[in-house]
Amino acid sequence: MKNFIYLFILTFAFVACNKKENSKANAANSKPTVSDNGKTIVFPNKKETTGFFETESIKLENLSAEFKAPAKVVSTIIKSTESNKNLVLFDDPELTDSYTSFIQHQLAIAQIQNVKIKQKKIELQRYKDLAAHGAATEKDVLEAQTALAEEETNLLNEKASLTEQETVLKLAGFNVQQLTHQSSGQVWLICDVPESQINKLKTGNTCSITFSSFPDEKFTGKIEGFGEVVDDQSRMIKMRISLQNKNGQLKAGMFATVSFGISEGKLLTVPNTSIVTVQGKDYVFVQKSETQFERKEVMSGQQINNRIIIFNGLNSGDRVVTKGTIELKGLSFGY
Repeated sequence: MKNFIYLFILTFAFVACNKKENSKANAANSKPTVSDNGKTIVFPNKKETTGFFETESIKLENLSAEFKAPAKVVSTIIKSTESNKNLVLFDDPELTDSYTSFIQHQLAIAQIQNVKIKQKKIELQRYKDLAAHGAATEKDVLEAQTALAEEETNLLNEKASLTEQETVLKLAGFNVQQLTHQSSGQVWLICDVPESQINKLKTGNTCSITFSSFPDEKFTGKIEGFGEVVDDQSRMIKMRISLQNKNGQLKAGMFATVSFGISEGKLLTVPNTSIVTVQGKDYVFVQKSETQFERKEVMSGQQINNRIIIFNGLNSGDRVVTKGTIELKGLSFGY
């Protein structure tokens, strides 16, 4: 009897050990294998992936989107009660000073070119003729030449000052010639747009404008031009928009939102749930087989609704993970 009990205990212990070892083996076999510095993840069987991960086969599509950007009324043109010329009002006092100086230098240049230099040239020629007939001295001729040279120097200085003020206005997004020739009732807005979008925006295109002061009213403006300089830090370019201020309700300094449709062309997109960002880089996971996933670094663009444009890193037909991305990120990067 004792021998039987002893044999039963040994048999039970052996079976229990086998079950424990099998359980450990099954647990080990159920863990995915991660290789190639986290780029490749392989699950041991299809059951581990079916129902947990969802994927989508991506393809090239013609895209369009509504681009929105904050804007500000930077100048208005009103009729002057004192003269025939219109007044240009800016939201920035420094721009007002620059524009006033620009106009003053323009007038000074016209005065020097059309009056003073012409007069000095006539005087110089007269003294040369008199000196040729002995009625004037070489000193008189030299003084006339000096007076002409002084006016020519003044002209160069005025032109340099004019260029300086024009540069200030151009950097703010203005076309100075348009400022000086526009009729009253004109309003200009400036908004910053990404450098990457400039090729999709054309001068003359219309846009929809909503002002913070008039949230229930829609205005239509026209893209009039772009600044000459790209901001080195933000990579933004100033875009100038014009519209008519029919009732005089729009004032310099008012804030607005500008929106217009743009065509993106044929591009790949993925759902925003597919992208994970690690240390400033964007990644997606592509399903290579029923049990294998591969991490891909991508160059992403703007978001359109709930999808994000992919410029580089994926191909049409790739099956991208749309659900379970965070779990794959943990396996791939270890956190």
